[in-house]
Amino acid sequence: MSDSDTDSDAGDEDVQCWLVERTYTDRGLIDLVYATPSGDRVRRKQISATIMRQRGTEATAATTVAAADLEPVDDAETRERYRTEVERVRGEYAPDDEL
Repeated sequence: MSDSDTDSDAGDEDVQCWLVERTYTDRGLIDLVYATPSGDRVRRKQISATIMRQRGTEATAATTVAAADLEPVDDAETRERYRTEVERVRGEYAPDDEL
């Protein structure tokens, strides 16, 4: 198992996180949630839908995040949902696949 497959508590390490949630706001923004494989930490990103269209890009299945930039998931049900979604996405997509 590589470092990107594990959740490390070291603040200076990078962690591979997988897209587990995408929502669209009424302000033309896209909220993306990337979770660690265990589902216990996340990185939330917000990007303009217009900018994504202009660049011709989509969200990727995974992204590398500095461990220090991750926030905890306090709710056990949400952690389990994220963990399950990471397993599904990892099984169907390569990290750089656009979703």
